Amino acid sequence: QSGEFLATGDKGGRVVIFQREPQGEYNVYSTFQSHDPEFDYLKSLEIEEKINKIRWLPQLHSALFLLTTNDKTIKLWKVSERDKQPEGYNLKDEEGRVKDISKITSLQVPVLRPMDLLVEASPRRVFSNAHAYHINSISINSDCETYLSADDLRINLWNLSITDRSFTGVSDIVDLKPDNMEDLTEVITVAEFHPHHCHLLAFSSSTGTTRLCDMRSRALCDQHAKLFEEAVDPASRSFFSELISSVSDVKFSHSGRYLLTRDYLSAKVWDLNMEKKPVETYQVHDYLRSKLCTLYESDCIFDKFECAWNGTDSVIMTGAYNNFFRMFDRASRRDVTLEASREVCKRRAVLRPRRVCIGRKRRESDICVDSLDFRKKVLHTAWHPTDNIIAIAARNNLYIFQDRHSPSGHHGVHRIEQETPPQLEDTPPQ
Repeated sequence: QSGEFLATGDKGGRVVIFQREPQGEYNVYSTFQSHDPEFDYLKSLEIEEKINKIRWLPQLHSALFLLTTNDKTIKLWKVSERDKQPEGYNLKDEEGRVKDISKITSLQVPVLRPMDLLVEASPRRVFSNAHAYHINSISINSDCETYLSADDLRINLWNLSITDRSFTGVSDIVDLKPDNMEDLTEVITVAEFHPHHCHLLAFSSSTGTTRLCDMRSRALCDQHAKLFEEAVDPASRSFFSELISSVSDVKFSHSGRYLLTRDYLSAKVWDLNMEKKPVETYQVHDYLRSKLCTLYESDCIFDKFECAWNGTDSVIMTGAYNNFFRMFDRASRRDVTLEASREVCKRRAVLRPRRVCIGRKRRESDICVDSLDFRKKVLHTAWHPTDNIIAIAARNNLYIFQDRHSPSGHHGVHRIEQETPPQLEDTPPQ
């Protein structure tokens, strides 16, 4: 919440935490193994160790707490610093071995001696065996006592201090599983708590709808309070319509008034007071409409792009292909395409806007849509809560950029740091 720390997860089950230094740069603070590969013997399924989501808990004291999850298991981690160590144990020697009690002839008072700073990560809770399908999202409630976890068909509400069952016991707060799985028409793609009201949550589905649920009316949210859905022109429907309308991410604005949703081709801003249509629609890469068949054959059409608000809710950001990411200024409706890659980025260099053209190149810096590399994709993005600092994950590289001049976050974006920790070099790209 302060922006001082940034956590990243990889396909190897590791979490790397970066800390912002006084000079403004982010450096590695701690690295720990969060999840290991497992095997479900009842279903004969291998559970991968890759990290699906990370969520910070509000910092109440010097220690940090965060939730991490893979496909099945959620863990609560405590990250703390230690710069002193106890010495002078009565029952143990300096190497930690137990002394022979018969040879102890005197008692001494243990003392704390200064030592080199050590950052320790320890698991405090393990929440497991509550999801039959892959967990796609977790979200901390504003009451700081509960959180939700969502898979394809169910959303569970947990208490942070109870691990053996979800908050609602046997049932879930949202359950889309039909009696007959052949009647299944949609799956949950993402769920998020409201930033201020602990009784409100939103979840989106593969049909392009976003539902707002109010837990004050019923503990089981089988009836939504509001439904945000944009009507589709029947004349424009195609084989790919449902695939590209699936919502991959939903984020409440910091003010709590707006919802930002991301589908395959666009990002939409919804006013919580208006359900019929979004108040703003931004085309992220509309030039890909002619490439949907190719994207479907390569499974790229199922990629899940995240989105983010800046600290004042005036600019939104989301990723695209070819290591491009897009920013949209809500007031001026200006947009910019930038690239995160080692080839075009040098430390402290100014990022130049990029443009994708469908036909012939108009400028030397333009890139043709046929030349886009769909293996390079920016799926994960994050924005500093107060400053114009953004984090972009592209394959196994983390890029951090800072805008030093423009308050809108569009021009003068500088690259201030790129971290590729040695621990991540041998990890398959995520």
